[in-house]
Amino acid sequence: MAKRESFLRYMLIVSKLRKSKASFDEILSFLDAESQYRGYDLSVSKRTFQRDIQDIASLFDIEICFDRKQGNYYIEYDETDKNRERIIEALDVFHALNMSDRLSAHIHFENAQSLGTKHLYGLLHAIKNRFQIELAHKKYWDCNVNLKIVEPLGIREFKRRWYLVAYEVDQKKIKVYGLDRIVYFDILQQQFDRNFDAYRHFGHCFGVIRPDEGKPETIELSFDSFQGLYIKALPIHHSQEILIDNENEFRIKLKLFITHDLIMELLSYGETLKVIKPFSLAERLKEVFEEGVMNYGG
Repeated sequence: MAKRESFLRYMLIVSKLRKSKASFDEILSFLDAESQYRGYDLSVSKRTFQRDIQDIASLFDIEICFDRKQGNYYIEYDETDKNRERIIEALDVFHALNMSDRLSAHIHFENAQSLGTKHLYGLLHAIKNRFQIELAHKKYWDCNVNLKIVEPLGIREFKRRWYLVAYEVDQKKIKVYGLDRIVYFDILQQQFDRNFDAYRHFGHCFGVIRPDEGKPETIELSFDSFQGLYIKALPIHHSQEILIDNENEFRIKLKLFITHDLIMELLSYGETLKVIKPFSLAERLKEVFEEGVMNYGG
């Protein structure tokens, strides 16, 4: 069966079981109906369905369990698991986009370049099986294609872009590579044995860059109350702690490395933001604003 049909079937099975528990016969009936609607053969044997359950767990980290007393399958779903919640959301979007070609007139995508997601399947295979890869990567500011041998450790998302996190063998350091800048890669036969904790490595980072030197700093930011509504709904970072929340001010505390990505994010809040501390960060933003004014003859 084609990969597209298999993936579509996985998505439909998850969609069905998210709504309610179901027996195998109910799931099969659902897949048969979807087959007629979509023009694919999505029907499966019980043996194939059991293999699908394993694939769904492996690919999406979504566990489908079986209640022997009731004879029903169900998803073991923890709403506090943010990574799994994002995967579920992605499958929901995929489901919606595949419902009907006629929806294309009503769904408007941002006009942006490719995210390089065509590389995802192969990279995930290399990550899971711990194979080194030869990576051909092209930087934005460099016309040359750079060849590197890396140990792929994980995939990270930041601001709608995807990055490969890998250990570069020659430089002996962890680096990140934008998937959209990968020209090609080859999976090598050489395996590696390296443990990597992404949450620990990026725990105090805003974005994908972790400085080689320095320590994360305690940052206090003050917003007006209206902007505070958005900061509460979409926190800047998981370390965010609310210090003041009233009709005059919304103040938070963060613990982060101060990087270019963080500075660009803070600048986007304009006049609604005041940096309380550290003083060095407040001065840096002040310098950037003053340089911006100079561009307009101020």
